[in-house]
Amino acid sequence: MNSQLLNIPIDRIHIEAMLEMPAEPIGIVLLAHGSGSSRHSPRNIRVAHLLRQRNIATLLPDLLTLTETLDYHTRFDIHLLTHRLLAVTRWVKLHTPPTRNLPIAYFGAHTGAAAALQAASALGDDIKAVVSRGGRPDLAGRQDLARVNAPTLLLVGSRDEEVLELNRAAYARLPCTKELSVIPGASHLFEEAGTLDEAARQAAAWFVQYFKP
Repeated sequence: MNSQLLNIPIDRIHIEAMLEMPAEPIGIVLLAHGSGSSRHSPRNIRVAHLLRQRNIATLLPDLLTLTETLDYHTRFDIHLLTHRLLAVTRWVKLHTPPTRNLPIAYFGAHTGAAAALQAASALGDDIKAVVSRGGRPDLAGRQDLARVNAPTLLLVGSRDEEVLELNRAAYARLPCTKELSVIPGASHLFEEAGTLDEAARQAAAWFVQYFKP
């Protein structure tokens, strides 16, 4: 396993991102964190670990600075999160030799899911798949949802009733290949035993399917 801490310049700041590469990666997944989360989140780290077991490279970027994560309004600034995610995606494609030729997909949680879908809308066929876990795809907006080409999997806990309804509404607006999977017994943060691993298992299978040539 090859690990590398990247320092990516975006506008007037630098953001850190942890790149981890299995020996023979079939693609790379950029994990867009939810509001108030970071690349140090145990849930993000666990999901990334399970993805790498399927020979998927992972990149965990901190899309917001520490100061920005303390600002409630910034944490819900989907335009800013999308701008940063697009910048990180360009960096992966142009400036990081091990990842230049790998197909790219997004895994988003909470507000990170909206940013992932907006970025996928902007990049079209360059993004091979999107997975949302406990996400807010509705925050991507109707216009961007209607332009998503990447096959999209929405994962929601059965106990996360409000977010489940929001996902159903977003799902109806997606024109792409899509699936809405309800994880039994899971609440919003997938803290119940086995639920996060089940979400990661379904996400990995989705990515493997669409990373194939």
